Amino acid sequence: MGYDPGLKKLITRVEASRPARVAAVKRGEHFRSLTLEERDELLKAFHPDFRADAKRELRVGLNKGAVYPNELVDLLESRSRLDVAAVDLERVDYDVDLLIVGGGGAGCSAALAASDAGVEDILIATKLRLGDANTMMAEGGIQAADKENDSPVIHYLDVVGGGRFANRPDVVEALVQDAPLVIAWLEKLGVMFDKTADGTMRTLHGGGTSRKRMHSCGDITGAEIMRTLRDEVECRPSIKILEFAPAVEIIKDQEGKAAGAVLYDLDREQYVVVRAKCTVISTGGFGRLHLMGFPTTNHYGATADGLAMAYHAGCELVFLESSQFHPTGAIYPEQIVGLLITEKIRGAGAQFLNVEGEQFVYPLETRDVASSALIRECAPSEKGGRGKGVITPSGRVGIWLDSPMIDILRGPGTVRSDFPGKFRMYDNHGIDISREPMLIYPTLHYQNGGVTINADASSQDVEGLYFAGEVAGGIHGQNRLMGNSLLDVCVFGRRAGASAAAKIPTVELGALSLEHVRKWDEEVARAGLESERSAPILFPDYRGKVM
Repeated sequence: MGYDPGLKKLITRVEASRPARVAAVKRGEHFRSLTLEERDELLKAFHPDFRADAKRELRVGLNKGAVYPNELVDLLESRSRLDVAAVDLERVDYDVDLLIVGGGGAGCSAALAASDAGVEDILIATKLRLGDANTMMAEGGIQAADKENDSPVIHYLDVVGGGRFANRPDVVEALVQDAPLVIAWLEKLGVMFDKTADGTMRTLHGGGTSRKRMHSCGDITGAEIMRTLRDEVECRPSIKILEFAPAVEIIKDQEGKAAGAVLYDLDREQYVVVRAKCTVISTGGFGRLHLMGFPTTNHYGATADGLAMAYHAGCELVFLESSQFHPTGAIYPEQIVGLLITEKIRGAGAQFLNVEGEQFVYPLETRDVASSALIRECAPSEKGGRGKGVITPSGRVGIWLDSPMIDILRGPGTVRSDFPGKFRMYDNHGIDISREPMLIYPTLHYQNGGVTINADASSQDVEGLYFAGEVAGGIHGQNRLMGNSLLDVCVFGRRAGASAAAKIPTVELGALSLEHVRKWDEEVARAGLESERSAPILFPDYRGKVM
């Protein structure tokens, strides 16, 4: 397939400006970074978070009055998909010490930590297969301040600055303090991190980082971490795995403690009751809600199930007014629209260019700022933009990401060796990204907010309930830096598992109850909200839609 003649002609403008840009980099001259005032102005004018027409007030639940994206409000204002009368809580299908809902990086990390702490009866329930999660799709790297010129304190400052100074300090401290421990733990388990010839771990910058602390495994870091965690989980006799069984509601006991969950067996099409002394929710994010119609990098099951269940159970939500749109999602060819182009490519030297072949923004601005700059460059002048985007044959608009710069600056073959996943993906469509730039545009990538947690990953509202991974809120504030998602799934997964393990010996459950679900449906009805919608939705519905 490759680029059509029209796009090939536009690439000549990129090639024409490249020698001057290469020379500037070699002289140590980089495109000017924006001031704080310029960043703030750019965000308010162009970032999707600030689109007034894309949000509305939530009318039910603990966060009533909060203003969230319309698609998320639709979900949170829905009645439960569970008919309480159809579930017999006296017929318990699984009675375990620890239930973990979600089998991605956070869920597996929680299971391993609990197993290491001596818990012998652990059940992981997954919507799809073990490892089918956004962890598998994360590419660029995982942050940790483990070099001599770095420290958790500096990492902390980067995280908070990148989060627009809105992060919860206690959970950020947990994130950065545990980061070096996580890298050592993963390597011990068998993760094959990139290293130099003498065995030193290779690290790179990411957007918003003041030190090179991005540890990576080529451009398939998440897949390598998920492979290792999954293999280790499958070797532990203390951990049972139930696939194709998504959770639909949290179960409480008569005193209000978390006591397991109701699952839905997709194969047998029937409910499954799991009683558990402690429950970890690690269900991931909401990318498949497609906020504002944006394509997404997220896996098929990322439908905010954990948010819906936690909200029905009385948990507070935080920072969900803010979402992360990754600046580099593929926009051409059509078969890969929305898929992630790792930020590591920009860390290695690739630059953003408009249709004229002009650089217009520093390539390692934080993701929210870079995305806003791309949207401004592509938006027509009547909407305040510059109208300098590249139009694809299908009518989409994008920006060039000049990946051939990498081989020029770092030596021939670097693109192919350091980014094998992306090289193969584009090569399958007739595009050689070591010779031709990629076409990209912001794509919905990450749920910045989530359920409010304590530093040990426990819920602040429901005893015996823990949250880890993208479903947990407060860690990243209003914007996440690259490499901190793979880190947080491990940090808070491990903390959730260890905290639950410490609590389990003291837990005595009362009679199981779904009374909170019945009360939720009554509240939705009293508010006069649409009765046809139900949540969690479990899977996206693409009938008649183009993303």
